[in-house]
Amino acid sequence: MVSILIKIENLSYIYNYHKKEQIKALDNISLEIESGDFISIIGPNGSGKSTLARHLNCLLLPTSGNIWVEGMNTKEGDNTWKIRQKVGMVFQNPDNQIVATTVEDDIAFGLENIGISEKIMKERVDWALEVVEMEEYKKSEPHLLSGGQKQRVAIAGAIAMHSSHLVLDEPTAMLDPRGRKEIIDMVKKLNQEENITIIYITHLMDEAAESNQVIALDKGKVALVGKPEEIFIQTDILKKLRLDVPQITELAIRLSNKGLNISSHILKVEEMVDSLCLYV
Repeated sequence: MVSILIKIENLSYIYNYHKKEQIKALDNISLEIESGDFISIIGPNGSGKSTLARHLNCLLLPTSGNIWVEGMNTKEGDNTWKIRQKVGMVFQNPDNQIVATTVEDDIAFGLENIGISEKIMKERVDWALEVVEMEEYKKSEPHLLSGGQKQRVAIAGAIAMHSSHLVLDEPTAMLDPRGRKEIIDMVKKLNQEENITIIYITHLMDEAAESNQVIALDKGKVALVGKPEEIFIQTDILKKLRLDVPQITELAIRLSNKGLNISSHILKVEEMVDSLCLYV
């Protein structure tokens, strides 16, 4: 039986709601996120991606409409801290989230704030470090870490709270290609091995292709929803939305148009290699 963990119903959000110059960032959005989903949210700048992300753990509250997280309405003040324990948040710049002088202390920070006992805190910190493969950096000073390592620490801090959902708002935007691959591999591991529901905001279509479902936003509205292979075949619509397709998909489409018997639904390099090997 499918479990709907996050329900978004007719969500709208207006910046400067009580002022003259209003900006409607989200416009009547309705979505359902199921247990174990790995969802990517894409869209051009100003489409409402980050605004939507910030609604999922009560950093922003709806101007109208509702969001329920495991049955708890985000607009009810008594639910705020409960929801934030369920929904972890990781931002673009990990330096904005790291607050302690050692890695282990930073991961423990949120646990201390909710009064977790020292014994359980140590167990959770050690578990989170193991999951993100940062055990050897436990005593390290965060400012000495690489960008990718800092982002792993930020993720560890979120999952140490035993968050069942993880929202990542363009977590690889400040990383090099190697760092980006490390983080997307880590996110896939959290989803597949730890059964953490992932909501992944990105402007990189190659990253979005790794998810199970893609949601495209445009001007605060849901423009497209579907599996990656369903979304990225709609090149004309994506271009109108000022979005690209994954590079490997673009290559597959061009080869198919040239007459090669190659599926235009290819999303990953491995799939392309397998297809081309049939011609060897």
